[in-house]
Amino acid sequence: MGVVGTIISRNLRLFFRDRLNVFFSLLSAIILFALYTLFLGNLQTSGLQESFPDATSAEIKAFVDSWMFAGIVGMTSITTGLGALGVLVEDAASRRFRDFLVSPIRRGQIVAGYLLAALVVALLMTMIVLVISLIYLWLVDGVVLPPPAVLRIVGWVALSGAAFTALSAFIASFLSSQGAFSALSTIVGTILGFVAGAYIPVGSLPDAVREVINALPFAQSSMVLRREFTHGTLDTLTGGVAEASDSIATFYGIDLAVGDWSVTAVYVAAVLGAMVVVFFSLASVRIRARIV
Repeated sequence: MGVVGTIISRNLRLFFRDRLNVFFSLLSAIILFALYTLFLGNLQTSGLQESFPDATSAEIKAFVDSWMFAGIVGMTSITTGLGALGVLVEDAASRRFRDFLVSPIRRGQIVAGYLLAALVVALLMTMIVLVISLIYLWLVDGVVLPPPAVLRIVGWVALSGAAFTALSAFIASFLSSQGAFSALSTIVGTILGFVAGAYIPVGSLPDAVREVINALPFAQSSMVLRREFTHGTLDTLTGGVAEASDSIATFYGIDLAVGDWSVTAVYVAAVLGAMVVVFFSLASVRIRARIV
């Protein structure tokens, strides 16, 4: 195992050993699941039952659950990378970087170890949540996503995880204490569900707020996942009626628009790809400068 691999292994052990940090990295997903399990799911089901009286309760629940789990997977891909960067903040606060510099390790190798470890955590944790989501939909709702859809979801998860890990690394490079990192993790874990359009459908928000949320990459990355998760259940719910499907897709953030412009999957891929390049570069520069 090379130097970078050793640093990655060390950072992974430290992350998974801190159970509170792991919990905070999954806080948004846990909150969303709890909210919909306790009461929001029933509210959505009741509202859809009124709009689609011919649909069965099982069909409505299958759609709501598919939409919910798309949000859970999307938020996990955003928050887990940030949680893994707690090791970086702790090392910077304790000046542990000096211990690394005593040994013949280049700064670039140290930076790569932190960034790649965070990326591994983001992808691993999100894939675990994805598998749990797919199993839940299959066992509880009888929803089985086709293999091509699952492969596309995995691709979007990988791209989203890389993009938001890069953004998180750039933000974390400015933090100088564990207290600041914990506060940031709590804030992100709490408000992410709103800016990703997961706690409540974006269609229920005021127009100005909806426009802002739709323009953010958080909602856009969740949008492409919702399209894959809900494709079959949405058609079943609406009976294949195009107008009804379009209306529900707009209300639930399966299709996003900013003004008269519709957000496309190609645009989302371009934005997330740009985030990977730009923020990983900026984070590398910032972290390298702090290793003294």
